[in-house]
Amino acid sequence: MNDLNYKYENAKLNSIEFMKNGQISAYFNALLEMNKYKRLLIAVIAN
Repeated sequence: MNDLNYKYENAKLNSIEFMKNGQISAYFNALLEMNKYKRLLIAVIAN
């Protein structure tokens, strides 16, 4: 679970950097990656 949390936070920091740099497609990809890890975290917590 700590690994998923680390990957989620890393994707979050990447998305912020991409947004600041104006890299829209990379920003959206980072948001999708964040969403994937968020769903996995919720699934782990639920079980």
